[in-house]
Amino acid sequence: MYAIIATGGKQYKVSEGDILRVEKLNVAEGDNVVFDQVLVIGGDEVKVGDPTVNGATVSATSMGDVKAKKVIVYKYKRKSGYHKKHGHRQQYTTVKIDKINL
Repeated sequence: MYAIIATGGKQYKVSEGDILRVEKLNVAEGDNVVFDQVLVIGGDEVKVGDPTVNGATVSATSMGDVKAKKVIVYKYKRKSGYHKKHGHRQQYTTVKIDKINL
């Protein structure tokens, strides 16, 4: 059985036992997280939501926060002496999917 959930402006296909990185959530390590925006539930028969499946949730456990690799943004204009270097590290929360609830 699998489900497609929406969180942080992105969609993820998950099944029980999966570990994935989602946009940072305000939860502590070890806390339970419930995703209620379930778009599709698949398995023997497929349930498609309009836009979400009524009463369906996905339970997960937070495994902590991580940061992605640094992305360097470099702005430069020739002949004017203008240049600017800026870095960014996106923050993620790692979650383990426990159960898909119908």
